[in-house]
Amino acid sequence: MTRKTLKVALLQETDRGSRDANLDAIEAGLRQAAAAGVELVLLQELHNGPYFCQHESVQEFDLAETIPGPGSERIGKLAEELKLVVVASLFEKRAAGLYHNTAVVFDRSATIAGKYRKMHIPDDPAFYEKFYFTPGDLGFEPIDTSVGRLGVLVCWDQWYPEAARLMALAGAELLLYPTAIGWDPRDEQAEKDRQRDAWITVQRGHAVANGLPLLACNRTGFEADPSGVGHGIQFWGSSFVAGPQGELLGQAGTDQRHLLVVEVDMARSEHVRRIWPFLRDRRIDAYGDLLRRFRD
Repeated sequence: MTRKTLKVALLQETDRGSRDANLDAIEAGLRQAAAAGVELVLLQELHNGPYFCQHESVQEFDLAETIPGPGSERIGKLAEELKLVVVASLFEKRAAGLYHNTAVVFDRSATIAGKYRKMHIPDDPAFYEKFYFTPGDLGFEPIDTSVGRLGVLVCWDQWYPEAARLMALAGAELLLYPTAIGWDPRDEQAEKDRQRDAWITVQRGHAVANGLPLLACNRTGFEADPSGVGHGIQFWGSSFVAGPQGELLGQAGTDQRHLLVVEVDMARSEHVRRIWPFLRDRRIDAYGDLLRRFRD
């Protein structure tokens, strides 16, 4: 990459109650970002609606849409009008009974530049994603754009060093994570702090281990369990940008909507990889057991 700096923005939002209201908020955020000279905007996971995976209900599949579809087309038109690279996150209806959690990249155009389908699918209390999403089948392939090669991953993927590494080995110049993660309101504050700190730490570790800038955009606000059985999720926001040594370049708060604008020095990756040559010193001849589930 020849460019030295890249101004990026993370749009940390709450669910506004409907797809149209959420897209209106996204449009306002994109316009604000463009006015600030931003070139790349990362949106949060499943931004067109609520985080519906708190329960299992076949009715929630009605929220899914084809790609291209109405939600993606509106964002694409804005990307073209505002000359922005936008990373969106959608509930994709691929076919009847086949759905994905899919990130879509627009490169200053209404035409889709590339897609990534979430590979790691959780199944935990309040995060029943295996009921809704088929694991991705597009692999860990970066998406080429006018601002660089983007290694787009989604939420639960952010805990896996293998995913970040494979994106880096394929030539990604940035790692990006649309996210929806938060606290169980019943947890003690110390446990909440540990969870949030772990989330930040593991991703900063991916930045360090791969010598790449990293963007993580999370939603914020409280969302009740639609079934009334669970206690809901308090999404912890904290969207952030880290540099290639894990340094925090900017971070949003835990409980407010925020457009986080950060300037990233893209030349630093080359410098950091020269002084910390982790890719050079990898023992690829000794990693065969990584392909096993566990060594019994």
